[in-house]
Amino acid sequence: MGGVVEQTAKELQMHKVIAIARGLRDRDYARLADALFRGGVRFLECTFDQAHPESHGGLARILSSLSDGFAGRLTIGAGTVTTTALVELAAGAGAKFIVSPDSNEAVIRRTKEMGLLSIPGAATPTEILAAHRWGADFVKVFPAGELGAGYIKAIRSPLNHVRLLAVGGIDEGNCRAFTDAGCAGVGIGGRLTNAGLLQGEDLGGVVSLAKQIVALVGG
Repeated sequence: MGGVVEQTAKELQMHKVIAIARGLRDRDYARLADALFRGGVRFLECTFDQAHPESHGGLARILSSLSDGFAGRLTIGAGTVTTTALVELAAGAGAKFIVSPDSNEAVIRRTKEMGLLSIPGAATPTEILAAHRWGADFVKVFPAGELGAGYIKAIRSPLNHVRLLAVGGIDEGNCRAFTDAGCAGVGIGGRLTNAGLLQGEDLGGVVSLAKQIVALVGG
């Protein structure tokens, strides 16, 4: 399984962009996924709603549908994963990577045990190194937009052995600054996946913005 995970990691480093879908209507996930693919994005994270645990089963069904329907086109992962139970639910639904808002040792270790790519969140060098030590494949620096690309550049000197992703407040205006500062990639949520862009039949706004972001970060 390690080979599969490392191949997924290499693909993420090559494509550099994870689109983050949160709180969409069920019927919009597949439409969004198709538009993202047409725009050159190859990784899609669908997030669990921690305020509404009764929705977790529904999100798992969406993960399963996307994993089957976009196999070979998009790599589908689960976000806002805060417990080992959610790791297991996402894995059973076909998710290939696990993203968390925090660095939870148990979640990281269970993710790795299940043969999935681990992307926990962190803000400080101490948190980043702890996540790396526990087995994280990438560490999500969050909220990167608030911390700034200069922060990434400063911490990259002593932490250049850790693969970092910039997430939180990232858009077409600053994504290149974060990859230039040393991030292996970026995660982009509402700017790319908001309800306004999902209006209309062909989702041309999503396709166009995805192409722009992919071009900016060199994916």
